[in-house]
Amino acid sequence: DQHPLAFLSQTLGPRLRTLSTYEKESLAVLMAVERWRSYLQTSEFVIRTDHRSLSCLDEQRLTTPWQQKALTKLLGLNYRIEYRKGALNQAADALSRRPEAAVCAISVCVPRWLEDVKRSYTQDPQCTKILAAASVPTATNGSFQVHGGLIRYKGRVWIGNNPVVQQQVLAELHSGAIGGHSGVQATYSRLKQHFAWPQMKQTVKAYVAACAICKQAKPEHVKYPGLLQPLPVPKQAWEMVTLDFVEGLPTSKGFNSILVVVDKLTRYAHFIPLRHPFSSLQVAKAYMDNVFKLHGPPDAMVSDCDRIFTSKIWQELCKLAHITLNISSARHPQTDGTTERVNQCMELYLRCFVHNCPNVL
Repeated sequence: DQHPLAFLSQTLGPRLRTLSTYEKESLAVLMAVERWRSYLQTSEFVIRTDHRSLSCLDEQRLTTPWQQKALTKLLGLNYRIEYRKGALNQAADALSRRPEAAVCAISVCVPRWLEDVKRSYTQDPQCTKILAAASVPTATNGSFQVHGGLIRYKGRVWIGNNPVVQQQVLAELHSGAIGGHSGVQATYSRLKQHFAWPQMKQTVKAYVAACAICKQAKPEHVKYPGLLQPLPVPKQAWEMVTLDFVEGLPTSKGFNSILVVVDKLTRYAHFIPLRHPFSSLQVAKAYMDNVFKLHGPPDAMVSDCDRIFTSKIWQELCKLAHITLNISSARHPQTDGTTERVNQCMELYLRCFVHNCPNVL
């Protein structure tokens, strides 16, 4: 029925490491008593130790300065020292001893596509020259290095002039879950962190322009005429947040709506699933459980004219939390363009993957 309430640990310095086992065991008792003395002064407590000689601390003759110091620290406390065998003190041993891992076997997982890259070098004259130069100790390859048959250019994997392998890498970093069918610049920035090949940016442009799913799912962005009048920029993160709902989604695990909360300064977003219909209290609880506990209360909120944000309950909650509620004009989503753009990116992400697996998402 017992369970730990607190833990205490301390690294022994060079001087304390030279102490005897008896002195080290008594030092642990003194540290614990000194740390939690305020809890121990008013009640009787038991000190359990697996060092038998400490159980007779009160009956021993004070022959060393260490014994005198120990008893001085324990004066005025109503305690009892009990000896517990090491076999019965497994919980304390497990917490006080550093585990030493034993390596049973070593295995290395080599991705299959790396083998495809290495095989493609035989069909690329430039890669053949680099591998031949790497076999000569005195030769220099500039920014190229060879490790285990794999060519690296400034630390990045060199693909070479192999369209098949290039398409495989692009398919993963653009069309895969990591890429999310992002644009040219985002795909190129993600790609150049790990890979390199000649005219890589032109290859990325051609691949993204030819992506059939991007053509079907992505909207066309056209700039509106006139000058914008943006909201004031916050001075710190999570000082102003914007909120909006994405509704009418296919039901997934009982959820069919998403509450989108975006920080106005950093554009950091939270996507909170909801079940429609929902009330103001349910939305407030979802906000508290997912956003408020991480970032604290904002100074201001920006939202549209949804019935949740215009309700008396929501306004009272904002008033109690000293949050200024800013409601945008009706039929004017440009006021909260930040959240609308985040909503568009999220819907685009979901739409692209629904095309690939409509029976799953």
